[in-house]
Amino acid sequence: MTTLAEALATRETALAQRGFRVRPARLSDVPRMAEMINNFASQGEMLPRSASELYENIRDFLIIADENDEVAATASLHILWDDLAEIKSVAVSEALHGQGIGAYLVEKCVEEAARMELPTVFVLTHKPGFYEKLQFERADVLAFPRKVWSECIRCPKFSNCNEIAMSRPVAREFTADLPDDDDLLDPIPTRA
Repeated sequence: MTTLAEALATRETALAQRGFRVRPARLSDVPRMAEMINNFASQGEMLPRSASELYENIRDFLIIADENDEVAATASLHILWDDLAEIKSVAVSEALHGQGIGAYLVEKCVEEAARMELPTVFVLTHKPGFYEKLQFERADVLAFPRKVWSECIRCPKFSNCNEIAMSRPVAREFTADLPDDDDLLDPIPTRA
């Protein structure tokens, strides 16, 4: 077994060899982030994000940039309280699905949660199988009242939400092998 940090470093090296790098999102990334996220939202795969929401929360986001420094994938770690954060807006360019990039970004968010000493992260998703491979377990959304009463209540789907809540404890020195790229399904399926 390797530590999460070691596994992520190996994955980051492999991405770099293919011309990709992970970095914090920049304000100039917002138009592409919004385009990518809202494209998948229009297909019912995730919730839409307005440009203003992305600008307000830009510090929450990591991106994978391609060789031209363009956004190829994105994810955010949104802190709700001293004991809880949500991983959201995980979106990977359709051309890069099935390559472990979504899993890598989720694990980078978990690593950041561990650095900040958060005990738990959660997701609301339409793709529970993807997160189960990353050690998330199904949970009752009502276990996260700060989320429900601060953000969910404003969602147009609040009364008929079809997202599945999943959570994962965050260990300071988490050890595990990341799934092989072939074992992963990115959170957004490739369209035929």
